[in-house]
Amino acid sequence: MKAMILKELRLIGKDRRSFIFLLLMPILFIVMFGSVFNQGNGSSSLTLRTVDQDQTAASRALLGQMEGIMDVKQLPADSLNEQLDNMKQGQFSAMLVIPSGFEQAMKASKAANIKLYQDPASPTETAPIQAILSSISTQYREQKLTGMLMAQGQSKAQAEAALASPIQIENVSATSDHFDMIDQVVPGMTVMFVFFIMITMARRFFEEKKTGLLSRIRTTRIKPLYYLIGMWFPFMLTVIAQCVILFAFGHFVYGLKLGDIAALSAVIISLSIAGTGIGLGLSFLVPGEGAAMVITQLISMGGAMLGGLWVPSYLLPQTVQTIGHFMPQFWAQHSLQDIIAHGAHLGDVAGPALILLTFGLVGLTIAMLRLPGFLRSAAN
Repeated sequence: MKAMILKELRLIGKDRRSFIFLLLMPILFIVMFGSVFNQGNGSSSLTLRTVDQDQTAASRALLGQMEGIMDVKQLPADSLNEQLDNMKQGQFSAMLVIPSGFEQAMKASKAANIKLYQDPASPTETAPIQAILSSISTQYREQKLTGMLMAQGQSKAQAEAALASPIQIENVSATSDHFDMIDQVVPGMTVMFVFFIMITMARRFFEEKKTGLLSRIRTTRIKPLYYLIGMWFPFMLTVIAQCVILFAFGHFVYGLKLGDIAALSAVIISLSIAGTGIGLGLSFLVPGEGAAMVITQLISMGGAMLGGLWVPSYLLPQTVQTIGHFMPQFWAQHSLQDIIAHGAHLGDVAGPALILLTFGLVGLTIAMLRLPGFLRSAAN
């Protein structure tokens, strides 16, 4: 069995296609997504274009209040029609216009109307801007009421107490650390490409079948179980090495925090057993290498979508989230994120690790049941 394991490790090391699928492609995906999210974190997430037609102290004060919250880009006061055309062409999604007479209306205690032009095709981008403007409007209203109460003889403290909300909201972080999108990308790409090992596994078994090696093995004293373990163990070591390299890449290049190494190791080992166990069962079920490649694509890409590897699962529809619980990718991704972002330890991820082991054991059981028939079908 030892000689068989060493032989398989040498063959895997020489297989360029396996290197591309298991290491080169996930690293390229991590670099691509990591670079995009890093650029997004380096700039303001909200940009609002403004046209100040009033050009007064009151309008400048309003814009100054917004500048502390988001990126405010002031446009020429006479360019309203031109900017509306640009918005219709999709160049930006929102524009605030402060019309002439804004300060005059404020001094007369009248409603000072401002206009927020929005692209109806971009509600996700404009909703935060609306919320910020609504908050600023509330602040102006409270300042006006405070002035009215003080004019009636109340002190400033009394006026503020009268306007204070009876409900206070306290923001409490539920995690032990900050969450960065790289915490989504690195585990997600690693888990997704782990399952591409199934292509390599199926190809190796069908190559041995075509070359007649399996028929020769049948004439030796090698027990089928020993043959199965000797072929499976190198692939499991390959997946473990793949995960170690990809997480090390994320750590040293993007500063990914790895958390509890013991817990991370347990999940990686469980994931390697799940991926290679399913791959082993698949190799003995499919009729050929081409079918194995198609099914592997479905398992890898479908599991990535349903399991929350591309985007956090809570952003997916409820039906998709429910289906995702039946995918090994879901349990791998969530346990890895719990370790990296939430400070989980070995006991916290024992349940998901056990579920991953169950997936692997089901695949191994199918392989053991199908192996005798697979050996009998080998070419003589």
